[in-house]
Amino acid sequence: MKNTSENTGYMAALGSAIFLSLTSILISYLNIHYQLPALILAFWREIFVALILLVVFLAFKPRMLQGASPHLPYLSAYGFVLALFNALWTVSVVLNGAAVGTVLCYCSAAFTALLGWLILKESLTMAKVVAVLLSLAGCALIVNALDPAVWHVNALGIITGIGSGLFYAIYSLMGRSASQRGLDPWTTLFYTFLIAAGFMLLMNLALGKQLPGAAANPAELFWLGKSFMGWFILFLLAAGPTLMGYGLYNVALKHLPSSVANLIVTIEPVFTAFTAYFILGERLTGRQILGSLLVMAGVVVIRMYKNGVKSADSK
Repeated sequence: MKNTSENTGYMAALGSAIFLSLTSILISYLNIHYQLPALILAFWREIFVALILLVVFLAFKPRMLQGASPHLPYLSAYGFVLALFNALWTVSVVLNGAAVGTVLCYCSAAFTALLGWLILKESLTMAKVVAVLLSLAGCALIVNALDPAVWHVNALGIITGIGSGLFYAIYSLMGRSASQRGLDPWTTLFYTFLIAAGFMLLMNLALGKQLPGAAANPAELFWLGKSFMGWFILFLLAAGPTLMGYGLYNVALKHLPSSVANLIVTIEPVFTAFTAYFILGERLTGRQILGSLLVMAGVVVIRMYKNGVKSADSK
């Protein structure tokens, strides 16, 4: 039974990585072709996901909307974390590009493993430590973090990228905690995205003039105007990669420790780099390709360790 649950978690995490790899591609496309400000994009992305889930639940499973009332304070905090993560990550993709922005986000592997050990009492095995180190080394190579000139030219991009990784780690831990509270992964997704959309709306309206990429006035929330194709791509971003990517990640967190689920999803940059090459014309250097291979190696290490543990237990 445990093996079946873990396999479900691994498959959900891998599916999440595949879907999420398309999000940064579509975000970059909207930025390049429509100059859609990052925080306005993040608001519509979140509200569309919540509205889609609301329609689906009302039509097919109304019970999915029930039972969350006792957990609303927790879900509100969870939604706030999601809003901050999406804001930082969207800005990072705009500043760094789809491929590099995605990989930077996965410095979250180290944060998740450490915070999971400290807060949720998850095990911190040598395999996890090795996987985290490989992931961090890969991220450092991809952004050429050892070159001081990089920090001088694109310091804001790197800082927002690492910040997105930190909040992704917190999001992962809260997702694992939500599953331990007995909340359904898809119900959790609906409430967190709805609440995150509310926070993002306040962020745009209250701080729009101070925050880069936010709406300077309420009218700018409708930046895309009458562009049918722009709205269609934005809706597609929410209905496809965002909804399925985050939904499957929540499912993975139900079956796996947050640190393991997060490490598996770090394979996303490989899919993103491949797609960005063909759609956006982005090119990874030899150093960045090596960094991507190190990130993938971290996933392989944790999976081999799990297989080794299962083999030992079966003897």
